[in-house]
Amino acid sequence: MNYLLLLAGLIGLWFGTNLTIRGAISIANKFGMSEFVVGVAILSVGSDLPELTIAINGALINLDAGQASDVVIGSALGSALGQIGFVLGLVGLLGYLALPKQLVYRHGSIMMGSLVVLALVGFDGTVSRTEGALLITIYIIYFIFLLTETTSSKNTDNSGLPLLAYRSWFYLAVGLGLVIGSAEITVRAATHVADALNIEQSIIAIMVIGLGTSLPELSISLGAVLKKRSGMSVGNLIGSNIFDTLVPIGVAGVISELHFDAKMLRVDLPFLFVLSGVVIIFFATKRGLQKHEAAIVLALYCGYAVLRISNA
Repeated sequence: MNYLLLLAGLIGLWFGTNLTIRGAISIANKFGMSEFVVGVAILSVGSDLPELTIAINGALINLDAGQASDVVIGSALGSALGQIGFVLGLVGLLGYLALPKQLVYRHGSIMMGSLVVLALVGFDGTVSRTEGALLITIYIIYFIFLLTETTSSKNTDNSGLPLLAYRSWFYLAVGLGLVIGSAEITVRAATHVADALNIEQSIIAIMVIGLGTSLPELSISLGAVLKKRSGMSVGNLIGSNIFDTLVPIGVAGVISELHFDAKMLRVDLPFLFVLSGVVIIFFATKRGLQKHEAAIVLALYCGYAVLRISNA
């Protein structure tokens, strides 16, 4: 039954996120936001609702004398790994991904910096409320910087705005409600499955929940690149990784102090840093991500997954 609940929770997260994103994209397009902003700010935040709601539910379980810290941190890191490794690699094999070098340097450095900050925060084995607030603050500063730098209102179209607003807010409300309910099911089912199989919660969180919650990013990025909107596709993945690194763990840490598993600090976080660096180098040294480079990224992720599971 727990396996079915876990599957149902992941499916619910996927459908709920898609509804939420549909509403967000409608509003973004209506206000004339650029392609990259839609990807890095709107789509990334919308598609990361599962990770955020899972983190909140995990923190509430901690407050209730439970222990879900590994699920909170593992799902965030697992999602970031799935996005930068599996999703980017697969999408890069199926289509051409490119991004102006100035955006690669600027947002890539922020992505790498957020990983360094997370490592420093978790170095002592815990994420305190103060440290959680610090992670959230860093993301808010980045988000304000992003909107201030790149948002353009010259293509704004206010025609039909009232009807659009009602429909978009309906999608947002229904999608968010589905995501919240599904997150509750997913966290509890994942912890029960881990206990029943005597498997570390971190493995379930990183390899099952993390990859499962990357499905919205896979759908969005693949659809964007097939429509020749590689900026939106790459922006979605970079924005999602910055969000996952800072916000879910930060919000959960503010609610309840988190335990940072030593293996995740020694293995998963460093590998995410190295893989992210490889991706940035690939984008920065050529005119885009070549197919053989996408294959390397995907192979690195698959090799990591096999080793991580075999050494659990």
